[in-house]
Amino acid sequence: MSTLLDENTTHTLREGAFGHARALACRECGHEVALGPSYACPECFGPLEVAYDFPTVTREEIAAGPANIWRYKALLPVPSDIEQSPNTEPGFTRLLEAKNLARELGIDRLWVKDDSTNPTNSFKDRVVACALSAARELDAKVFACPSTGNLANAVAAAGARAGMKTVVFIPSNLEQPKQVNSAVYTDRLVAVDGNYDDVNKLASEIAGEEEGWAFVNVNVRPFYAEGSKTLGYEIAEQLGWRLPDQVVIPVASGSQLTKVDKAFRELVALGLVEDKPYRIFGAQATGCSPVSVAYKAGTDAIRPVKPDTIAKSLAIGNPADGIYVLDVCRRSGGAVEDITDDEVRDAIVLLARTEGIFTETAGGTTVGVLKKLVETGQLDTSLETVVINTGHGLKTLDAVSDRVGAAATIAPSYDAFVAANIV
Repeated sequence: MSTLLDENTTHTLREGAFGHARALACRECGHEVALGPSYACPECFGPLEVAYDFPTVTREEIAAGPANIWRYKALLPVPSDIEQSPNTEPGFTRLLEAKNLARELGIDRLWVKDDSTNPTNSFKDRVVACALSAARELDAKVFACPSTGNLANAVAAAGARAGMKTVVFIPSNLEQPKQVNSAVYTDRLVAVDGNYDDVNKLASEIAGEEEGWAFVNVNVRPFYAEGSKTLGYEIAEQLGWRLPDQVVIPVASGSQLTKVDKAFRELVALGLVEDKPYRIFGAQATGCSPVSVAYKAGTDAIRPVKPDTIAKSLAIGNPADGIYVLDVCRRSGGAVEDITDDEVRDAIVLLARTEGIFTETAGGTTVGVLKKLVETGQLDTSLETVVINTGHGLKTLDAVSDRVGAAATIAPSYDAFVAANIV
């Protein structure tokens, strides 16, 4: 059985290849292993994540950095010269005060962290940039991923930018725009008959058998996942170096939500923000809501489901970080909620018509859950709240194409315009 680096590999990691990262630590038992292409603890088979020996970092040093995620490179598992390696330079996306949406929902102060402006129009560019750095340092020959769409787009684009051979695997029923958005960057787009969990299983098998393959969310997953922390860093910095009171985050695998929480805790530990309570809420579509179901049942047992929802980028029926999402939301006083596909569609239109932001189905899920949290009294409307938009609506046009369109078709005359009573 082969791995990214096996006993026959002579590649030596250069000093500082992973920045200030110290080791990979088990999230269950705490056992540490050397930095490398490992993702499961050899002692208890729990998931591994990156542990650090952070240097002293100041706000001024961060602010002097580039207007992308590498301004936080001292807090990521990347080398100090990361900017010199070709990458898509994602991050530092806009944080918009959503006054119109806030008024519509009855929230005193609301912000939208809009990650649809990343290079391939989703937050996945962040995590892929960190995974690409790890793949380079580990001398990978193939850059790959299983994906529900946005990740495939990001991996294909990043691989092209880096000049690496790239292969992306997707469910064959994925939205057509997302397929095109991947295939335009690579001629190695592989459609698999099955859902995401089937695709992910295949990718894990390939990672175990084929030498030199870096699967971003399999054998280099600990490095990949750290990229989501930059969402938390940016929110705090853009709020003037303070934490929000409440954050609503979409849940697919659950990694993004747990890493935003990790980012907030790191900023407090480093003295970059003042410690304060904050609440984190998870958002799922009802057709794939195993974490929400477990939260409402008051259990830690997450039962895998077969996804059936238009929110395909959230359609992971067996979420790897689901149990950790439950822990974060319960510990912080938040919750995990879900909404129907019709509510997802309604929320896409709501965000577009109040704030001029066209979100994909994942963002519709998050905004729709925000609305439901307000209606059910689970979210405190007097507290400052941030909702994360993870992708652009042009990727999921079919979701709302039958709900929007021309208000009228008229003859090219003023009389016809008046008769139509448009305004």
